[in-house]
Amino acid sequence: MKAVRVHKYGGPEVLTLEEMPVPEPKAGEARVKIEAIGVNYIDVYQRTGLYPLQTPFTLGTEGAGIVDAVGPNVTEVKKGSVWATR
Repeated sequence: MKAVRVHKYGGPEVLTLEEMPVPEPKAGEARVKIEAIGVNYIDVYQRTGLYPLQTPFTLGTEGAGIVDAVGPNVTEVKKGSVWATR
């Protein structure tokens, strides 16, 4: 899977598109194949360091898609469910 990553704070030039391993969901987790995302000021604030995070980090907290895997003890969604951040 691809992810936009930040290894140091700065302008848009610090964004890197990287290949990442597809994570397997753990107990209580679901994996979502993202089909739509939102980019907002929080992403800019994190990238510039105004809201610092430990680097490297992956941008993006808003999205929607289809659940494609669930871990043990997941009851709220199932494979094939539509999911979106709230």
